[in-house]
Amino acid sequence: MSVPVASDPLAELSAAGVSVWLDDLSRELLAGGELKRLIADRHVVGVTTNPTIFASALSKGDRYSEQLRRLGAEGASVDEAVFALTTDDVRTGCDLFAPVHERTGGTDGRVSIEVDPRLARDTDATIEQARKLWEAVDRPNLLVKIPATREGLAAITAAVARGISVNVTLIFSLDRYRAVMDAYQSGLEQAREAGLDLAAIDSVASFFVSRVDTEVDARLDALGTPEARDLRGAAAVANARLAYRAYEEMTAAPRWQALAAAGARPQRPLWASTGVKNPDYPDTMYVGELVIAGTVNTMPGTTLEAFADHGALPAHPPTGEEYTAATAHFEALARVGVDFADVTDTLEREGLTKFEDSWTELGASVDNEMRGATAAASASGGAGLLAIYLNDHLSGATGGLELFRRAAQTQKDRDGGPELAELARQIEQDRDSLIQIMTDLDVSPDRSKVAIGWVAEKVGRLKPNGHLFTRSPLSDLLELESMCLGVAGKAACWRTLRTLAETEPRLYPEHLDTLLERAEHQSAVLEELRLAAAARALP
Repeated sequence: MSVPVASDPLAELSAAGVSVWLDDLSRELLAGGELKRLIADRHVVGVTTNPTIFASALSKGDRYSEQLRRLGAEGASVDEAVFALTTDDVRTGCDLFAPVHERTGGTDGRVSIEVDPRLARDTDATIEQARKLWEAVDRPNLLVKIPATREGLAAITAAVARGISVNVTLIFSLDRYRAVMDAYQSGLEQAREAGLDLAAIDSVASFFVSRVDTEVDARLDALGTPEARDLRGAAAVANARLAYRAYEEMTAAPRWQALAAAGARPQRPLWASTGVKNPDYPDTMYVGELVIAGTVNTMPGTTLEAFADHGALPAHPPTGEEYTAATAHFEALARVGVDFADVTDTLEREGLTKFEDSWTELGASVDNEMRGATAAASASGGAGLLAIYLNDHLSGATGGLELFRRAAQTQKDRDGGPELAELARQIEQDRDSLIQIMTDLDVSPDRSKVAIGWVAEKVGRLKPNGHLFTRSPLSDLLELESMCLGVAGKAACWRTLRTLAETEPRLYPEHLDTLLERAEHQSAVLEELRLAAAARALP
């Protein structure tokens, strides 16, 4: 039960012990004064960023243009320019939040910057970039974001051992969260042995919320039973509450007590991905349901304003009964057939892919801006048409990739499952190849078209198949026919580019020949799967 907050819900949220952070940062927010207003009027005491946020920031306005053109004139590489751009914004953000950092004794006033997501599976490279980011920003209220992959755990320990404050991101499962807490404590123990001041090291553990419900609900909808439908919309909050219980268990243990006595700061749980993605759910549910003192809630701007307008606090913090209910919820999910370990593995994999895609898009936009490619494309009708053509195919590739991933997941335990899993991997590589070709041709990915491709695939799930709530045999057949059409369209794109390669030196004929050959093989595999599905569906 919740009670309405009459005057200032965000002030009440802060008074309840929740640190309000904004999940957004851009030069426009900084230079335009909006972030300063949010600090003053919306009780914002920290900021988080990620590659998607930076890619979006670059697409808005022209505040980055002058710096990028200068970097281009100086001969900077794309990676060097991205590094300069992001560290400049984060350094400015750290300076803006410095009074908050001082006022809260170093607890808040924090600004995060993420290591290159392409390094998420490379421990040593992650450690090295965390060091470079820490030294380049050179502010005590910085947090370096490191993904909680298995390879990232060792990087977390190494960074903390060097005195680097860390925001551990992309945490979905309780087992991985416990490993993150262990990695942080190991880093603090090494820092203590090295004689570092533990009080100068800070960390938060970003436990992702809304994406859990999105994935679990999709699986429950696919099951289609009344028992499954009754479980929708509750996994994310239950998962987060159990994560907080794990945090309480950690802080009560002798190992942490010894570190705390030496001056160590707790690694606060941070609720991330708190924007509600299902319009059927209350737009503030991942804030109002997770009001727990000593935690952080990082919100996108729309969620922040929604809570400021009509947010409500719970009558009391989570109780023992609610923790018991959370455990029971996962037992119920298992009974209806939802493998939650597979859910969290999928979410981690997809989260990394999304950040990698955003990083690729960011790099392409930076490259175009540095070389003035946008102006060149406007001046050349042919280049403009090529950009439209390639972006249309990128939109289709984005929707196609989502379709292949879903089909591979749905049919993983059936005949043809391994073939679909391999095809999904290849389709992802093909999309990366298309983005690289666009970069080589000075064509910037159109974010709106990419988003349309993603949304179109999601909406396509609602197509009729003869069953209202469950998959029918026709579902598999229709999906495979859609995949066949998608691969055929992709092959047509490769053939078009292969023809252009005869006169365009930035295209590589051998690479396009390989892509075309692979598309033809994909078509053959899909045709075999399609015929088998037709035999099952239409006996």
